[in-house]
Amino acid sequence: MDLIDVAGTRIAYRRAGKGPPLVLLHGGPSDSREWRHQLQGLSDEFAVVAWDMPGCGQSADPPENFLHTRDYADCLAAFIEALGLKQPNVLGLSFGSGLALELYRWYPKIPRSLILASAYAGWAGSLPAEVVQERKQRMLRLFDGPPDQFARAFIPTLLSDSAPADLVDEMTTILSQIHPAGQRALFRAGFAEHDLREVLPRINVPTLLLYGDLDVRSPLKVAEEMHAHIPGSRLVVMPGVGHDCALEAPERFNAEVRSFLRSLPSDP
Repeated sequence: MDLIDVAGTRIAYRRAGKGPPLVLLHGGPSDSREWRHQLQGLSDEFAVVAWDMPGCGQSADPPENFLHTRDYADCLAAFIEALGLKQPNVLGLSFGSGLALELYRWYPKIPRSLILASAYAGWAGSLPAEVVQERKQRMLRLFDGPPDQFARAFIPTLLSDSAPADLVDEMTTILSQIHPAGQRALFRAGFAEHDLREVLPRINVPTLLLYGDLDVRSPLKVAEEMHAHIPGSRLVVMPGVGHDCALEAPERFNAEVRSFLRSLPSDP
């Protein structure tokens, strides 16, 4: 892990490889460890950078003035600038996809391309209101309990029933080390009410959408709506894969990412 101070907040990150920059944004309760296959598998061709979002992993919890989802986008933009990453490709999974879209909303000149995996247009932008509230209340209840209980309850929504035991163990370790205060801060900033639908038709960079067909958190109906509203986007559905498709099907995931990035024009 490397550490950098971004506007007074300690940000931890992992970095590997050289080449066009690829920034990886993990899911909300996870951290950069979920990207180990991408750090290993794509660093032969790309400069891969995976951060721990404020309130996750080895990064500090967000300061009290993080009151809006834009605060996380501002922090991400400052992180990218501090590392000298010029017009990176930005890949986000689950909440990370929403953060990628929020970055694009406020800083449309930063991403060279967007790769949105298991993505929503925000919970409120993709899910019925009653589902959003049920998820929010369930998550807040789980944050009040033991971390290992949170992991046991959450993992069945992240992985398919056929996920190998060692992968389940790996996710259990990551999720058992969540920062409850950091996770509550996401909801304080309006994460549950995040609605990015108005951003989608304005996207004018190449965009790849990656989903597992067994995803119960962002099901295929969400995938199809995202695809319909992002001009020129490409949708890839991976069979037999759940929500955390980067961990559950890393070879297929990496191959799709590599093919997409290779298809981009040589000069940004």
